[in-house]
Amino acid sequence: MSTVVGLFNQQLSAINVGAEMFADDIRAQGATVTHVDWAPPGGGRPDVIAALTALSRSDLAAKIADANAEAVERIITSQPVLVGYAPAIDVVPGMTRKTILHAGPPIEFKDMAGTMVGAVTGALVLEGLADNVDEAYDLAASGEITFSPCHEHQTVGSMAGVTSASMFMHVVENRPYGNVAYTNLSEQLAKILRMGANDQSVIDRLKWMRDVFGPILRDAMISAKEIDLRMMLAQALQMGDEAHNRNNAGTTLLIQALAPHILDSAFSTKDKQDVFNFVASSDYFSGPTWMACAKAAVDSAHDIDYSTVVTTMCRNGVEFGIRVSGLGQHRWFTGPAQYIEGPLFPGFTKEDRGRDIGDSAITETYGIGGFAMACAPAIVPLVGGTVEEAIDYSRQMLEITTTTNPNLTIPILAFRGTATGIDIRKVEETGILPLINTAIAHKDAGIGMIGAGLTHPPIEAFHAATLAFAAKYC
Repeated sequence: MSTVVGLFNQQLSAINVGAEMFADDIRAQGATVTHVDWAPPGGGRPDVIAALTALSRSDLAAKIADANAEAVERIITSQPVLVGYAPAIDVVPGMTRKTILHAGPPIEFKDMAGTMVGAVTGALVLEGLADNVDEAYDLAASGEITFSPCHEHQTVGSMAGVTSASMFMHVVENRPYGNVAYTNLSEQLAKILRMGANDQSVIDRLKWMRDVFGPILRDAMISAKEIDLRMMLAQALQMGDEAHNRNNAGTTLLIQALAPHILDSAFSTKDKQDVFNFVASSDYFSGPTWMACAKAAVDSAHDIDYSTVVTTMCRNGVEFGIRVSGLGQHRWFTGPAQYIEGPLFPGFTKEDRGRDIGDSAITETYGIGGFAMACAPAIVPLVGGTVEEAIDYSRQMLEITTTTNPNLTIPILAFRGTATGIDIRKVEETGILPLINTAIAHKDAGIGMIGAGLTHPPIEAFHAATLAFAAKYC
């Protein structure tokens, strides 16, 4: 009895599981509490739990394990190589003069977010298909323009992702597997087309990129022949980048590799100076390069039967879409695009934010970006949070992935590889969603970037994929 009585005289320590508000109440009373962040598998949905149970059957689980091992092996052994720059009309499959590619899953013009509408109308003016954005809006709504996701054309696009015929593209070959990926050039940051801005200054910059910047890079790559992006990316991560929103090292390495060939080109000294000044205006020059690198690697893991590995995460400002290896590259699973939480530029409020948008989450799909934030503590002031949280994010992503990538390592975590190969089952079982760091665009057309921060995919997309997977294989 004395033991029991003594128990009540001791300081209590509680363990709280689930809703954190109960832990807050215990702390408010002066007690010690350890909070365990837990949620039921599948968000507690009986149909999703039943699907997960069916997928755990021993014979099926073995097939999934083998398929996932193949998928991540292909991703890890991919060797993306930059081999050129060229206009989209010349290289992108399915591109025509009246085709506009966009970020995210499929969407019709009438349903597009303001950011994407601004980018679409600006691109139509750039292509000479309309004289101004008002005419461009009418043309876009007329049915004469073909809209299609970048991802369905071996392409990725930052933010609105809008890609038109004359825009110059990176051409990235995946040497072991033969697939090719494309993305357009960085306009740098703030008031730019991919953020929805479309005034004359934006159009003039895009024309310069089409007529000077792109051709100079094209000729430089003809001279350089190829650049090993995987090796360069590995170096950039060890120099403090996470290769989505922080690209200081990557841009320095990329322009360093291109510079001798730019200087040897036949363009005027003024044009060469303008190119170097443009790259120096922001560190984002290499951002799209890593997107194409990531897409080339992850695309190699498409269409592996029984694989639960996610091969695409992207958003169009309205919906967030994922694709899963074992469910085919032509099937999309979607949920509502989320708002991004993070610091805003002075003068803007949360009410100004557009929803999450862009194909740049291909970087997280590959295992960099938000998954590699431990590499880049200097990104914290841009996207919010603390250095400790950034390191923890990189650890946490191990819980929803299949393996680590030994080619892309994180120095502060004892050079452990980045978490790679998102598994839809692990997302459902843990309740942990992939972390994405990204820019914030204004919700209305014509304004541009207003901040940056952190977000997640909607769990609804993973529920839909899990149910479809069980329906196909169980």
